[in-house]
Amino acid sequence: MSASMPGSAAPRRQGFWDWRAACNFMFGGAGAGTLVYAAAMSSPTAGLGLLGLALVCCGLLCVWFEIGRPWRALNVFLHAGSSWMSRESIVALPLLGIGLGAAWYGGRLLPWLTAALALAYVYSQARMLQGARGIPAWRHPRVVPLMIATGLAEGAGLGIAAQLLLDPATLPGWSAPLLIGLVLIRELAFVAYLGSLGPADAPTRAREVLMRFARRFIGLDVAAIIAAAFSTIEPGQAWAVGLAGLMAAFAGGWFKFVLV
Repeated sequence: MSASMPGSAAPRRQGFWDWRAACNFMFGGAGAGTLVYAAAMSSPTAGLGLLGLALVCCGLLCVWFEIGRPWRALNVFLHAGSSWMSRESIVALPLLGIGLGAAWYGGRLLPWLTAALALAYVYSQARMLQGARGIPAWRHPRVVPLMIATGLAEGAGLGIAAQLLLDPATLPGWSAPLLIGLVLIRELAFVAYLGSLGPADAPTRAREVLMRFARRFIGLDVAAIIAAAFSTIEPGQAWAVGLAGLMAAFAGGWFKFVLV
């Protein structure tokens, strides 16, 4: 949302980016987080890597269609010195190439290189959101750690759920504690971001929308933490951590959709 003056009572919804731009943050951040989670596996599986890459590609495809004249998208590579969108696109090229190599050849080096590029990708997305100076709710500096934290939590959640569907035997015992930790970090980042939004930082209406959403967001994260904790208490109930992962991923995607 944006307004003519911070704190005004009647802000207008931003009209620069639509749902397709929101999907870039939703799919791209979750995909990057999945690639980081895949690299943390002792034996990275091709399925997790391909899932992460597919999500990143879906996000980029949404942006490509949003432009209206898709071939103009090539111009995005010309402004690396001043545009985080350009940096996101430039990082995407080696991310996809090395990520495919990691899925094909396996090993340890390529998955970690992919994870490093995935972190650079989600960081570029976060800075791109913060760089939209006309949208007060986006430009707060605490939006950067929040976007990174939610991307990692979403990726871990999707990775855990995918492992349970594809090959439950590959799910490590530390997956539930990891998910709990990432969701808690995301909650801390979210509360810090929301608590720092004063009248000088965002319009009144934007803060009201975020405050109403906060109840649902925190509720989903608490439910995810409880489900993941239950799976550690009852080791035979692996479905619970899978459900926790899906809730964590859904909550993060919902937050990005509301924010954008």
